[in-house]
Amino acid sequence: MLSNRAIDFADKYGTYTQLFEVFIWTFGDSSSIMLSSLLLMLLLGDIPFVTPATPYQLVRSSRIEWVLGQLLYVFISSAIYISYLLVITCVLSAHISYIGNKWSKTSALLGYSGVGRKIALPTSVKALEMSSPYACVLMIFVLMLLYAFFISAIMFLFNLYRNKYWGVVSVIVVNMYGLFLSPGIFKKIFHLSGALEYRANVAAGWLSPLNQATYYMHNFGTDYLPSITISIVLFVVIIGLLYFLICKRVRKYEFSFIQAGV
Repeated sequence: MLSNRAIDFADKYGTYTQLFEVFIWTFGDSSSIMLSSLLLMLLLGDIPFVTPATPYQLVRSSRIEWVLGQLLYVFISSAIYISYLLVITCVLSAHISYIGNKWSKTSALLGYSGVGRKIALPTSVKALEMSSPYACVLMIFVLMLLYAFFISAIMFLFNLYRNKYWGVVSVIVVNMYGLFLSPGIFKKIFHLSGALEYRANVAAGWLSPLNQATYYMHNFGTDYLPSITISIVLFVVIIGLLYFLICKRVRKYEFSFIQAGV
């Protein structure tokens, strides 16, 4: 990921970082969010999870309750996974970090000098000016969790309607769609500049789920990008619709327990 670049930069210039800044700058990037979500899908790729105990669970409870159990498992797994990423980045940068809720000199150098862009470290000036490290890391955590939940719901739905092959394909397609709509790639493909570049950036911010999960691609009172609140509401509504379709499908889903030894 990008964590090593932030740590090397701070070591090179002899500056300190706020404890959560390495996580913030690493996962303030859409590509890092996409890669981390794909790794999580390796854990959740077999959803719905059918075990030798599943027939007994279905006898003792309804199929909807079984789906809610799957949902709870995905939520807890995703939260633990993202928490692990947060802890690891904190441990990696602990030797040069402090815990105060104030942006470091390292972030100021990366953001205001333009060095962050040169070393592909997405240090957002908007984030520096409009938020604090604690608020920023909380919002990034929530957005990543919702995006992981969104991706897993799509895979769950396709696994039920088609098979696990199409579940994996659906996740890849959604991520590639989000990556294609990233401002940098969009600008290079269509050679945009000026007002067109700004409009394309705003459109990409609204239309791409991956950009909706990227912290700096939001409105901090200075542009027409979606606000973080709007992104959270959109994710919750879409995830709710996906699980409504999942519950509708699971009523007629034919379970196979051959591999489970039943």
